[in-house]
Amino acid sequence: MKQLLRMAVYFACSCLYLPGQAQTAWPFQNTSLSFEARVNDLVSRMTLEEKVSQMLNTAPAIQRLGIPAYDWWNEVLHGVARTPYRVTVYPQAIGMAATFDSSSIKLMAGYAADEGRAIYNRSRSDGHTGQRYTGLTYWTPNINIFRDPRWGRGQETYGEDPFLTAMMGTAFVHGLQGDDPHYLKAAACAKHYAVHSGPEPSRHVDDFSPSDYDLWNTYLPAFKQLVTKANVAGVMCAYNAFKSQPCCGSDQLMIDILRNRWNFNGYVTSDCWAIDDFFKNHKTHKNAEEASADAVFHGTDVECGTDAYKSLVQAVKDGKIKEQQIDISVRRLFMIRFRLGMFDPPAMVKYAQTPASVLESPEHKAHALKMAPSPSYCSGMKIMYCRLKRPCQKLP
Repeated sequence: MKQLLRMAVYFACSCLYLPGQAQTAWPFQNTSLSFEARVNDLVSRMTLEEKVSQMLNTAPAIQRLGIPAYDWWNEVLHGVARTPYRVTVYPQAIGMAATFDSSSIKLMAGYAADEGRAIYNRSRSDGHTGQRYTGLTYWTPNINIFRDPRWGRGQETYGEDPFLTAMMGTAFVHGLQGDDPHYLKAAACAKHYAVHSGPEPSRHVDDFSPSDYDLWNTYLPAFKQLVTKANVAGVMCAYNAFKSQPCCGSDQLMIDILRNRWNFNGYVTSDCWAIDDFFKNHKTHKNAEEASADAVFHGTDVECGTDAYKSLVQAVKDGKIKEQQIDISVRRLFMIRFRLGMFDPPAMVKYAQTPASVLESPEHKAHALKMAPSPSYCSGMKIMYCRLKRPCQKLP
């Protein structure tokens, strides 16, 4: 009888924790604590190797802590991009900017975030954790200033005017991130920081040194607006160098301006393959280890595209960067994921209730049509002739 009792107790206790399953008594799982307390507790339980793994855009699962895999890479310039699900497509950013209608941009971003939430919810329910283009961290908006026609991505921007770009970008961020005081609907990301607008073929080797006047009056106003006024969740640093330093490792851009002057406390991701550019194209660093350590020191929390950041484990062991610096980046990353409600019961997060019926909903498609410019109707601006060189006429 005693043997049976001991076996029963052992079985009951062993069921409380199994390899690959998370316990339920850790403070980071306690939803009554602040996000900051939960994040600090979670990061304190991770090994160095686990922390570094979370700094790649393809962050793997940490099964012993119950952390699912996650891919940070997603886009939503004019509707959710590259998704396996059908979504509403809006006019390209340059076309939406031509409306001069920030309210419409905000509404469009909110609709797109709703569809993104539905995709995230659906993909998770299907067991597709870690799948690219289904996450809630969108690397949008593109608030670079479009003044060089050789740049093949000018259509992603809001044009050449810093003020219009700042206003449209602000509206987009407010719409995408939502108005819930506790949770983000989605996480926006201002890109590409900074002085980045072509030409496209040389973007991995360019080194720009604009005048202070041009820097502060042309290239930075929109970024300053989104960071200090719109509370954008993320920033993407650019491929090019700025005054001889790669943007993702720039003293002036990343430390002096972004973190110190603007007090940005969100996360920073590199543009994809930009860390490789440190040692392969800009030739400012000897190898991946030195490049990665310097990028993290400058506040670049996520590496997109390759796996140079894996060398951070050795960089810590070699004394090139302290583990405490790694902790800062990892805490920023998990703060975003907690603010998105990824570690809370769906019943607590109103956005987790978003149904699949919002995808291509009639309301969303009607707004896309409203924002699309008509080739035979010029409204508002009183333009004399339209695209087809005919007098403007209102369609019946």
